[in-house]
Amino acid sequence: MAGERHGLVGVIGSDLIRNAKIPLILLVAVVTSAIGVVTITHKTRLLTVEKDRQVIQMNAENIEWRNLILEENALSAHTRIESIAIDKLHMQRIDSEKENIVITQ
Repeated sequence: MAGERHGLVGVIGSDLIRNAKIPLILLVAVVTSAIGVVTITHKTRLLTVEKDRQVIQMNAENIEWRNLILEENALSAHTRIESIAIDKLHMQRIDSEKENIVITQ
């Protein structure tokens, strides 16, 4: 036995396994917990960035929708339709004497 040589890593490893099981288990638990915290934090940050991007997109779409409503109201204004009917289609209001009312049964 006097001539045997043991590696330092082997001696420390076997000593930890024989005499320090609870600290070794706690070390593994702490490292696992730290990796979990880093992973969850990273995923949370990614989701926060995605949520912010979605909110910005929603606001842009709301602004576009409001502009489309305003455009629809402007294009469907009675005076505009009447001026297009008179100018482009050469329509005119009919006199009440020329009106014919058709009644169907």
